[in-house]
Amino acid sequence: MHLREITDDNREAVRALRVRRNQKQFVASVSKSLKEAAKTPEANPWYRAVYRDEDPVGFVMLAWKPPTGPYQGRHFLWRLLVDKRYQKRGIGREALAQIADLVRADGATELLTSYEPGEGEPWPFYRKFGFEPTGEIDDGEIVLRLVFPAR
Repeated sequence: MHLREITDDNREAVRALRVRRNQKQFVASVSKSLKEAAKTPEANPWYRAVYRDEDPVGFVMLAWKPPTGPYQGRHFLWRLLVDKRYQKRGIGREALAQIADLVRADGATELLTSYEPGEGEPWPFYRKFGFEPTGEIDDGEIVLRLVFPAR
């Protein structure tokens, strides 16, 4: 599994990725995510397609140390999507591990994310990975933190 830049050659295949029907309330589509990234350059969006071999299987997007806003200077996992055909295979966990390694290599001591509570919410996935609630709520979403051990 690896992360790959989204280019004109793979954009449509990545945009075609879909989550399960009961997950749509928790994660925006790739198309919506790319539009949101374009509309909010101040969030310093960083995104990649998740590939297994030569097949796009997911999408990840971060606010990479935005210069302003509530997450100023911090890394925030904005989107993580694994296509419904490839879920339950460890791809999300592996993509998140790669993201955590990249963020840690950038000097971060933590990675933040958030989720909307509800039936089928992603909290169990994030909890298993080591995220903990910060106690903050952002636009109705529960903010989580993954703390990196000191090196």
